[in-house]
Amino acid sequence: MNKLALKLYHGLPVPLRALVANARGYQLRTRRYGPETDRLVREAHERESWTPEQWESWRSERLRRVLSRAKERVPYYRNHWNERRRKGDRSSWELLENWPVLEKEALRANPAAFVADDCDIRKLYLMSTSGSSGTPLQLRWSRDTTRAWFALFEARWRQWNGVSRHDRWGILGGQVVAPVERKSPPYWIWNAPMNQLYLSAFHLSEESIPHYLEAIRNYRVRFLWGYPSALFQLASVANQLGQKAPLEVVLANAEPLFEHQREVIGKAFQCPVRETYGMAEIVAGAGECQFGSLHLWPEAGIVEVMEGDQPVSPGAAGDVIATGLVNLDMPLIRYRLGDRAVLAPSVRKCDCGRTLPLLESVEGRLDDVIITPDGRRIGRLDPLFKGSFPIREAQVIQEELARLLIRFVPSSAYTSRDGERIRRHFQDYLGPMQIELEPVSRIAKSANGKFRAVISKVKYSGDSVGAELETRDSRR
Repeated sequence: MNKLALKLYHGLPVPLRALVANARGYQLRTRRYGPETDRLVREAHERESWTPEQWESWRSERLRRVLSRAKERVPYYRNHWNERRRKGDRSSWELLENWPVLEKEALRANPAAFVADDCDIRKLYLMSTSGSSGTPLQLRWSRDTTRAWFALFEARWRQWNGVSRHDRWGILGGQVVAPVERKSPPYWIWNAPMNQLYLSAFHLSEESIPHYLEAIRNYRVRFLWGYPSALFQLASVANQLGQKAPLEVVLANAEPLFEHQREVIGKAFQCPVRETYGMAEIVAGAGECQFGSLHLWPEAGIVEVMEGDQPVSPGAAGDVIATGLVNLDMPLIRYRLGDRAVLAPSVRKCDCGRTLPLLESVEGRLDDVIITPDGRRIGRLDPLFKGSFPIREAQVIQEELARLLIRFVPSSAYTSRDGERIRRHFQDYLGPMQIELEPVSRIAKSANGKFRAVISKVKYSGDSVGAELETRDSRR
């Protein structure tokens, strides 16, 4: 929604805003779900017991279709291969490793060049990323692509946890469903076609959270979906007040889920908290099962984890490079997502019995990784957020290679001695770095309502210690 439309929407009385939300909800429901949805969900469940040989056969055939279509019909890739042939390069396009890694900048600069030329672009849905670390990407999905993708959501995010799209649910997200300056409820909107209570992530405070909890109970929400940071804030106050809102499950998305967050959220809502992984580019996906394993979706894409231009071994962190298998109209091949992750060894099996491969962890975005002076990349800084210190929430900002700023909201028990403990703890963990502490009353979220626990203003180029490091500019 553009700024003018948003201003007009916020100027409407609440009942009329609800009508607008319902119209949008009906549009989304008909795009995402149709008469084929139940069949697609059933087939997704059936594939969960496939043998490695069955998966290899299915994915090889699908990958060949994607690569062939990209080479012949997608302008960006067709030009790439024509130029290589002109220069005498006879590398086979049928081998994925012969394709270049695609960076976001190329996709952002000319998104239309990635749409197959036999598509009517007017009949494709325009999707955008949230733009949390730059200009949003513009992506195109067909109706078939959309329904195939959301069938995987239904099968492996909802139904694995005993709920479905037909249940009443709440989402705590970054859509501005109420004016940001609003000081009284409602901070939400009911979207009847989607059975969805959309709760604003922008209005959470100790004063407003009791109203959120009341809305969750009054609308008979069965499960919640949202940013871990927002869910954690909601749950923390609920626990402090002794107010419970029992649910079937809480699904965390769009940010890494820390274990201390899982514990607090689970206590408040008296249910399991599951991690999910997905993105608007739809080149990879994963969901957590009842045994705590994060299972990749093989039919979504082929995932490589690389450091520089070399694949890393399972168990080691690296950049996620993914080739989508769902969207044949705007195929993205060897696309650098901007995330860091760890693949589990292929021999590791899950007690749930599903044969889907395992993702050990999602470490965070590339610009949410601390680079130490000795060249290490550290993506999760859980120790600060695990309750070891008397702080409510914190954000780590790498201002320079050897300088960190820790912005934090202190609790009433915080003293200067705790500040020295924090400095020593991080220096022990990261090495000799300058640690600056900045107590604040609150930590601002990004424009889309997300909370970034780690922000790096240092750019890493090269694969060895002592490679060039430079400060990012402020346009990010």
